[in-house]
Amino acid sequence: MDLVFIEDLRIETIIGIYDWERTTRQVVALDIEMAFDNTRPAASDRIGDTLDYKAVSKRLISFVGESRFELVETLAERCAAIIREEFGVPWLRLKLSKPGAVTGSRAVGVIIERGERA
Repeated sequence: MDLVFIEDLRIETIIGIYDWERTTRQVVALDIEMAFDNTRPAASDRIGDTLDYKAVSKRLISFVGESRFELVETLAERCAAIIREEFGVPWLRLKLSKPGAVTGSRAVGVIIERGERA
């Protein structure tokens, strides 16, 4: 199985359960690994044959930037669903981090895997 990845995609959004978090935009960071057979694009050298990580990134930037979830778990699930459904990704691992959310830590968050790994 080949993987296409996006690392440390930082997006400002409204996220959190506390009153101050509902009015202040915070940064979340996404690390994503997506299963994709890269033999076809490697042979053709055409962007149309790839899993276009720029298109995935732009879609997530738009979605996350406009979202207003309370839980990182909910945001991670919705991002995973977008990637799988809109980009035809059969398996992914998504790490969603909230940098600086807990004093003394660099980041907190969740890691989820969805789909069947070939």
